[in-house]
Amino acid sequence: MYLTYEGADAADIEPICRFCKELIDRYEKLQNIDYDAVLAWERKKVEDNLKDYQRVLCNGKKVGYFCFCQVDNKMEIDDLYIFPCFRGQGIGTEIIRKCCSETTLPVFLYVFIQNVSAVALYKRLGFRIVQSIKDSRYIMQRD
Repeated sequence: MYLTYEGADAADIEPICRFCKELIDRYEKLQNIDYDAVLAWERKKVEDNLKDYQRVLCNGKKVGYFCFCQVDNKMEIDDLYIFPCFRGQGIGTEIIRKCCSETTLPVFLYVFIQNVSAVALYKRLGFRIVQSIKDSRYIMQRD
């Protein structure tokens, strides 16, 4: 497996937002949120921070996206999405290791509590739960 990365551009906004929506639909407690407002917030976040998003290519084929950016005195891995047909091949692990190796700052991320496989992956990679948000998401951090 040979991963490369390139900056996302305007054509990637829709696919990234679709992934955001799919995760919200699958894992969020929808009765606890203003759904339309959350989706609008997600879109604005992606548009405003597009310079921090990367396309992930495996052997030259696009397999996902992620955002890695500084927030205060920490680095955040955000919107890490691997296309379904490429999951379970170590791509997410490789991306997380890459991000963690690029900084001496603590690295954190948000993950839906119900996304059990993602929580398990992050724990295996040294992240710990530092906060629970509205019984729907964890903030996990690796120091």
